[in-house]
Amino acid sequence: MKASGAPALEIRELTPELWPAFEKLFGPNGACAGCWCMWWRIRDGERFDDVRGGEAKRRQRALVLAGKSRGLLAFSEGEPVGWCAYGPRIGFTALARSRTLACDDAEQVWSLPCFFIKSGWRGRGVARALLRAALASLKAQGARVAEAYPVRPPASNAGAFTGTVPWLESEGFRVLTNRPRGRQRVRRTL
Repeated sequence: MKASGAPALEIRELTPELWPAFEKLFGPNGACAGCWCMWWRIRDGERFDDVRGGEAKRRQRALVLAGKSRGLLAFSEGEPVGWCAYGPRIGFTALARSRTLACDDAEQVWSLPCFFIKSGWRGRGVARALLRAALASLKAQGARVAEAYPVRPPASNAGAFTGTVPWLESEGFRVLTNRPRGRQRVRRTL
């Protein structure tokens, strides 16, 4: 599907065939600190430092090849420039353990826990195009509630991989937590 609001973007659902594009976007170090978009999937009792890098890449690749990692890739002229992860909240185990992001209807919620935009493409509408396409995809899959976990500005680029509160509010999300620092929980009915 073509995205509006960003120059010449094509948004595609992640498939096993797109693993090479995902790998290219994340680069040799796995995007944010070797995360490979696995931070929210860290198992109980594990530490991120023990998983990041090669192990995180291996786990993400296995999920992608099995069709169990969901999300969207943004392309410009065939080059991957952005990523948005999504899926049922219960699939992101770190959310289940989070006291500050807890909810009582997790089985009904779809989460948008991560955005990664390639350097040079930030601030050009890629994340917004990915978010809008993800919400349309969730709705088409029967999801009724979308949730995200943004930070309040000012936040470093590294800390804003979950989005910012004002940005998500501008897309119709409402804030469910009101903490002065840390991740907030925002929600939108689809």
